[in-house]
Amino acid sequence: MDSTEPNSPSESPKERRRHLRTKAVVEVELLLEKQTTPLRAKTADLSLGGCYLDMMFTFEVGTKLKILLWTDDVKLTIDSVVVTRDLQVGNGIKFASMTSEDTVKLQQFIAALPDVSPPAK
Repeated sequence: MDSTEPNSPSESPKERRRHLRTKAVVEVELLLEKQTTPLRAKTADLSLGGCYLDMMFTFEVGTKLKILLWTDDVKLTIDSVVVTRDLQVGNGIKFASMTSEDTVKLQQFIAALPDVSPPAK
């Protein structure tokens, strides 16, 4: 097979994320626009740019959310948008904006997570 072909095994798919995601289970509260009662979920992975939420009842792509993410005993408030939807599995979330203070706290929290990458061969 010619390595210039798009399905060449030597070619890896282009990574679209700006930040590497880390496996992390973190409790979150989700606030939808015009809703006062938060929904609860857990992250499957987390980065400075977003997360994946394990959820049975998923949101439509494009849904705007305010996420209250608990890191240790610190609550971070993050404006977010749903970017992927896997029915009855979960949603990919992009963090749209957060305060610079919350960004620093999230960065410190992620840096302190244990490395769960697979061992090198």
